[in-house]
Amino acid sequence: MTDDELLRYSRQILLPEFDIEGQERLREAHALIIGLGGLGSAVAMYLAAAGVGMLTLVDFDTVDLSNLQRQIIHRTTAIGQAKVESARDTLLALNPLISVATIQKSLDEAELLEQIQQADVVVDACDNLPTRLAINAACVQSGKPLVSGAAIRWEGQVLVWRPDGEGGCYRCLYRDAVMNPETCAQTGILAPVVGVIGSLQAVEAIKVLTGIGETLTGRLLLLDAKRMEWRTMKIRRWPTCPVCGGQLKAQDFHQTLSLL
Repeated sequence: MTDDELLRYSRQILLPEFDIEGQERLREAHALIIGLGGLGSAVAMYLAAAGVGMLTLVDFDTVDLSNLQRQIIHRTTAIGQAKVESARDTLLALNPLISVATIQKSLDEAELLEQIQQADVVVDACDNLPTRLAINAACVQSGKPLVSGAAIRWEGQVLVWRPDGEGGCYRCLYRDAVMNPETCAQTGILAPVVGVIGSLQAVEAIKVLTGIGETLTGRLLLLDAKRMEWRTMKIRRWPTCPVCGGQLKAQDFHQTLSLL
């Protein structure tokens, strides 16, 4: 580790549990971030600043004026630019020691599996339930840890799934999922709420990558920012979950996604 790296990450390295070994684990790690909106902005910036060596950013959208209230990775000058390109520029300006790859498209089944299989942790920062469920199914199929977050109005939530954990996956949480739930564009969102949830996703991703601490595996963390109340719910594995209830076979994966 260079002198510049030791100085840049010194406050992190000072943590007894972290030390240089933890920082080196981050430097060698690859995080896949799907969604560069409000959640993805906070996640990407903190993972980049913390020194995660490789970030792959996935988002099909371009920057719009209405995004800037909460998507702090983008600037006014980036309006009309691809979100992944705007985010990449911000991240490399923040930390030029990392590598950033961009994918400006919606991934199909094969592409999603391929990208997830290459990552050490997957961060779901998208804004719609069908995509979250598809990412969850692909992570279970690939045996890759998933850090999932969501936020709307004054509320937010974070859930972690790990292949070695006993807790349920995102599909277990949404057994009777409505495929067209409310969106921020319909109901609104308080800007800092996505920052809080995205920051927590970054914390959980770092814990997964370094093996430090206890993650939210099998526990759903809920925020009510209007009352500033936190709750934690245990998410047990649903025995008949079509994704993680048994061993999800490769040949069943396509059918699972089609049911979403």
